[in-house]
Amino acid sequence: MKEYEIVVIGGGPAGLAAALEARENGAGEILILERDVRTGGILNQCIHNGFGLHTFQEELTGPEYADRFVQQVRKAGIETRCGSMVIRVGRDRTVTYVNREEGLTQVRAKAVILAMGCRERPRGALNIPGYRPAGIYSAGTAQRLVNLEGVCVGKKAVILGSGDIGLIMARRLTLEGTKVLAVAEVMPYSGGLKRNIVQCLDDFGIPLLLNHTVVEILGKKRVEGVVLARVDENRKPVPGTQRLLECDTLLLSVGLLPENELTRELGADMDRATGGPCVNQRMETRIPGIFACGNVLHVHDLVDYVSQEAALAGKEAALWIREESGRETKADCRGEGIFLQAGRGIRYTVPQRLDSAGNGGNVTVRFRVDGVYQDSSIAVYSKDCCLVRKKKRVLSPGEMEQLVLTAQQQDLCRRQGEIRICVETGREQ
Repeated sequence: MKEYEIVVIGGGPAGLAAALEARENGAGEILILERDVRTGGILNQCIHNGFGLHTFQEELTGPEYADRFVQQVRKAGIETRCGSMVIRVGRDRTVTYVNREEGLTQVRAKAVILAMGCRERPRGALNIPGYRPAGIYSAGTAQRLVNLEGVCVGKKAVILGSGDIGLIMARRLTLEGTKVLAVAEVMPYSGGLKRNIVQCLDDFGIPLLLNHTVVEILGKKRVEGVVLARVDENRKPVPGTQRLLECDTLLLSVGLLPENELTRELGADMDRATGGPCVNQRMETRIPGIFACGNVLHVHDLVDYVSQEAALAGKEAALWIREESGRETKADCRGEGIFLQAGRGIRYTVPQRLDSAGNGGNVTVRFRVDGVYQDSSIAVYSKDCCLVRKKKRVLSPGEMEQLVLTAQQQDLCRRQGEIRICVETGREQ
């Protein structure tokens, strides 16, 4: 069985950035396993611009952003195997994968980085009445068909869900000649970035219908129309608000799910709010030597943040290997350190805990709020002591927030045994 220092599962933006940073920090043999025919992940079909402003200080398309990392990986001599599906990861860091050339193969790693990304929530999870006609696509599938395969998905479309992919596809379909009748969102707020609402909907006169959902799909062989209805505060359709939109295409942009079948089989602690594994400030799971980063950990809004997080995972994986007593000192230390509590208004935090053996540097905490808040603040408490208070004009679930905890603040939290992040409004500030 061949042994590598690090095996990275996933060759998207997270996997590429993690492998590069691991090499920069002294890791020797590194293997990237990617199930697609090429590396780059979802970025290969994201031909719109807006990528790289944080990482490269310039605006790039998705393929251009991915190619920057692909070229660096090649230059660094990092081994990459595409068309390779990982089917199992063991707690002893053995990785089993299959491809056409090698068949079923097993390798061993000193450290494993999980970077499998995420997938779209399917129609089956929505329980929409109707037949199963042609013309129903997830937004990502439609994006791939239009941008990579050159296929026109329809002439009149309705989009359910206002996630970023759905918003971007509203613009993309319009540019290709498809009439987008509306974007319907069951929540009272959009799930995408504000800039995408403006650039993809407002600039093209596409209506965004909040508190609306699809209650019926018409047509047997091909979509003939959809019935929209307003929903109440419990997301139940309001009688008498139904209206028919005649269309031949329905796009579903109803959320992304971290791809964590391998992680669950490992037995890693999972976060119900994110759908990904729980990690510490080093991006390490509860299983020694298993790290996670990118959308497999929690769904991001900007790929630049994915790259930053992945670079941290790659660096820490390389350092974990280099420590002579790493396997003993990094053993499964349940009960050590402290958990970050998601207080009022906060859905989750990443990382979920700060281990007692910190890295001595600042820690970036990323999180999302559970609703829309105006003229409010993000506050960090250790018991009754406020460590950080950051004023925000608008907070929205569609945009990920972040804050930085210094080494001194982390030490105080460890001594007091508590850290809590919450949203404060009005007089609470």
